[in-house]
Amino acid sequence: MPTVDIYNQKNEKVGTLDLSEEVFGQELRKDLIWEVVKCQQARMRQGNSSTKTRAEVSGTGAKPFRQKGTGRARQGTKRSPSMRGGGVAFGPKPRSYSYTVPKQVRRRALCSALSNQARENMLRVMQDLTLDSIKTKPVAEMLKALGVKKALVVDVKENQNLKLSARNLRNATFRPAEGINLVDLLRYQNLVISEAAIKQLEGELKK
Repeated sequence: MPTVDIYNQKNEKVGTLDLSEEVFGQELRKDLIWEVVKCQQARMRQGNSSTKTRAEVSGTGAKPFRQKGTGRARQGTKRSPSMRGGGVAFGPKPRSYSYTVPKQVRRRALCSALSNQARENMLRVMQDLTLDSIKTKPVAEMLKALGVKKALVVDVKENQNLKLSARNLRNATFRPAEGINLVDLLRYQNLVISEAAIKQLEGELKK
């Protein structure tokens, strides 16, 4: 069973925590991580590229020139894709790029990434992440004390002071325990998470 140290906001060790083998003791599955990250990024694509077909461009329906005697290829309308100003043949239309990945694959991929962070010492478990007020400076000082330059900060969603205090930090972002995802884990590498949030996360991923 993996074991990690628990720190306070001054980077002082205050205890240890036994992690769930089911969540933090899994092998690294790059194939599953790649599949889930690809799915997440596909869902973020806007897919709003659009072109007009020959039925949508403006223009007369009259024949642009007579059928024979001009030496040119015959044309039936100025809106044809082969005419200047005509419609686009097989052009892009607004669409959704999203698709789904099985729930168990998403869960295993997330557990795999979390397990790798625990093995690589990129997981910092905090005694608590409560703040008295909404201020960015205490969060920045805490990350500096931890020796973390870029981090995903995770706590329970009720901690609004932390959420609002971390939003101005360029190299850190806040996520509630239920909102943690692979793209953020890979982008920020280091995970700073409260003891309460890690217990909630383990409960969610064991379901």
